[in-house]
Amino acid sequence: MSLAISIALILILIFWGIFRVKIKGAIGENTTSSILYFLDKSKYKVINNIVLEVAGKTTQIDHIVVSDFGVFVIETKNYKGWILGGENSEYWTQVLFKRKEKFYNPIRQNLGHIRALKSCLNEYHNLKYISIIVFSSKADIKVNTNTEVVYSHQLIKTIERYTDVNLMETEKEAISQRITASNLKDIYDKRSHIRSIKQRVQSREDSIKENKCPQCGGDLVKRNSKFGYFLGCNSYPRCKFTLNI
Repeated sequence: MSLAISIALILILIFWGIFRVKIKGAIGENTTSSILYFLDKSKYKVINNIVLEVAGKTTQIDHIVVSDFGVFVIETKNYKGWILGGENSEYWTQVLFKRKEKFYNPIRQNLGHIRALKSCLNEYHNLKYISIIVFSSKADIKVNTNTEVVYSHQLIKTIERYTDVNLMETEKEAISQRITASNLKDIYDKRSHIRSIKQRVQSREDSIKENKCPQCGGDLVKRNSKFGYFLGCNSYPRCKFTLNI
């Protein structure tokens, strides 16, 4: 082995040792983008990392796929361990060895993304939106949902399962251009976005303290199920907000 190759290998190992955490993070973030690249480009238009502003609030969407068959809105989660939760649960649980961590239900999170997207595309009243939550193969998904919750290696087949044509080519192009033109990612202030999220969380907690539904403003009532007591909105089934107590 020549001296130049040996030095190059040593430099690569040093570089990997210093930056391996950042490199792994970047690879994880780009995995879904890399998978979506293999969709048929004549049928699917992929837009990654979208930031929309609606009513003064910013919403960051991981991936949008505008297709002949509707608009796929994709939220990615790079979690390990067991993933437990339900369609309407407010929080899901990650179980990793003996540690349990709660995180906000990504289905609800993605519904917020879809609402923002609908506001951006408000003239397309009959547009079909398909929510997909994607976990890496490091996770063990144990959830009960109607919404698509899949592993990353299942993403392409999941998208291709939808075959009912919903958009004409001209509409698909116009929608893609509208989303791209509305994308604020280049001027996106992450700190402001985090502050906005904290304000929304505080507003939600204030509503619950006042016994009001944070989603629709209706009254919260105490209900019982086989899993125990919970708070539910009195506007059910129109509003499906629940909170375990």
